[in-house]
Amino acid sequence: MSPLARTTALIAAVTVAVAGWTIQSYNHLVGARLAVDAQWAQVEAQYQRRVDLVPNLEDAARGVLVQERTVFEALAEARTAYLRAPAGSEARVRAANAIERPLGRLLGIVEASPQLRSSETIARLMDELAGTENRIAVERRRYNDRVMAYNTVVQQVPGSLIAALGGFSPRPYFEAAPSAGTAPAVTLPKP
Repeated sequence: MSPLARTTALIAAVTVAVAGWTIQSYNHLVGARLAVDAQWAQVEAQYQRRVDLVPNLEDAARGVLVQERTVFEALAEARTAYLRAPAGSEARVRAANAIERPLGRLLGIVEASPQLRSSETIARLMDELAGTENRIAVERRRYNDRVMAYNTVVQQVPGSLIAALGGFSPRPYFEAAPSAGTAPAVTLPKP
């Protein structure tokens, strides 16, 4: 084999190897991005479950606590904002977070009111809502795990080279709302 043929074969082999690595890296990035998107869909599904449960809990509690109209109005506004926000958008995340504060107040009202706690319907809905909140927490954690894996691939060399060329950018983690550390205030009228 002539030196020219060897050089040509070597260049061809290197080109094939680089092309193979590029394709494999790109496909890995696509898979990681799709995993993040799929996990976010799971978070959204749990948010939707919560949004769907809230009116039932409101209706059950409204019959007993008419005076807490502001909580019900805040929940209705937050729920409407969530349903109007585009799926997967930051507006939807903000709307989902906006539900947490009035929902926390409603839960506090229910827990503080023996009359509400004794209602079988409210007790069942509270259990269902508590289960949903746990599911949301699990799905958020899983989402953040997927984001961490994706961001690692996007930011580490050599994947970052393909990521930059392919338009892959780091994804944000789900973070709790700033008000999440503050307990909701619950004030019930004295009988």
